[in-house]
Amino acid sequence: MNHNKHKKGWIFLFLCPPLILLGVTWIVMALWNCLLPDILGVKSITYWQAMGILILSKILFGGFHFGKGMRDFKEKKMMRDRMMSLSPEEREKFKEVWKDRCSGGFFNRQNRTNEEEKF
Repeated sequence: MNHNKHKKGWIFLFLCPPLILLGVTWIVMALWNCLLPDILGVKSITYWQAMGILILSKILFGGFHFGKGMRDFKEKKMMRDRMMSLSPEEREKFKEVWKDRCSGGFFNRQNRTNEEEKF
């Protein structure tokens, strides 16, 4: 009985991604054909053209990051462990350096000294 349960899981694993791709392609086609001809005056597209747009956007913009969540979790854990290993004085210095770096915003960056770059 358990063997059939695992078999169904593998079937689901192999069928789900293509079905999701087909569904997302249909959504792209429907949105394009409902919105863009009226807004921009472009032609309606076919299902396969919508899939091409979806794949092109994946190539150009690098979307669809599957499995990234676990990598982020490991990086956060590594950073937390690294912070816990610092002494209280080092931790305060680290916080102060990053507070100074972030306070100016993106466009108001100042030249940093080599001492600040160590962290």
